[in-house]
Amino acid sequence: MKTRSLVSVLAIAAASVVALAGCSSSAGSSGSGDGTVRVVASTNVYGDIAEKIGGDAVSVTSLMSDPAQDPHSFEASAQNQLAVSKARIVVENGGGYDDFMQTLLKGAKNSDATVLNVVDLSGLKPTDGQLNEHVWYDFPTVQKFVDALTSALSKAEPAHKADFEKNAEAFGKQLSGLEASAAKLKTEHSGQGVAITEPVPLYLLDSMGLVNKTPERFSEAIEQENDVSPVVLKETLAIFSGHEVKLLAYNEQTTGAETERVLSAAKQAGIPVVPVTETLPAGKHYIDWMQGNVDAIGKALSK
Repeated sequence: MKTRSLVSVLAIAAASVVALAGCSSSAGSSGSGDGTVRVVASTNVYGDIAEKIGGDAVSVTSLMSDPAQDPHSFEASAQNQLAVSKARIVVENGGGYDDFMQTLLKGAKNSDATVLNVVDLSGLKPTDGQLNEHVWYDFPTVQKFVDALTSALSKAEPAHKADFEKNAEAFGKQLSGLEASAAKLKTEHSGQGVAITEPVPLYLLDSMGLVNKTPERFSEAIEQENDVSPVVLKETLAIFSGHEVKLLAYNEQTTGAETERVLSAAKQAGIPVVPVTETLPAGKHYIDWMQGNVDAIGKALSK
């Protein structure tokens, strides 16, 4: 599990005094000033889903939304603190991924926001003391989040309850379509080996019955932003030269010398590379983003 860059509590607190000055009367407001429900999400993945379920009845702010940014280096700002302080619903991933959200929530002392922690909603349990926190790649977890969000929105704005439920039903059908696509690949490719640079897409790969052949010490070191030992790097490179895997799922947002070596080894061995990201690419929505990931994996497996 990777702990993301933490917010400097003192810096946020000092900046927030200025940012919140004159705004204290609206800090706990459930509306945005235009009759919509304020929702703040730690990443644009959850923000996009909130927009799909809430429609015109929500005003969504996503704190991490730049597809070119390394999520590991994100630091919250006074503007982020203000947004959380005025939110009616706050969405955090949890599991150590976005710990800055807890700092922001503690700073929003007058907030009565409903907080949705997606890792907690998932019901997923750690394996050997470790939990893969990239739960937005797990479709059953996303469905649980949608259900919880629909309930929270309906409570915040009862007049639009029927709209929220209708939108959630449509989104759920699209999620089921993604699950069906993954299940089809499982029937065709279950048991085949794959490689990763980080555990980001593992839930999706697991749903297809694919087997991660990457030495655990490699992906763990990359995720923890530690150096990879020469021995572990050699073991990792060998799975490509030995053609033990059908594809490499490569996290484009966090790269370094070791991951570049792995990428080069995969290309030299003629093994397809499937780029993955932690936040939504520009111009994409959650469903078409994930459908693109599923399709890219399927194409790679068929080579």
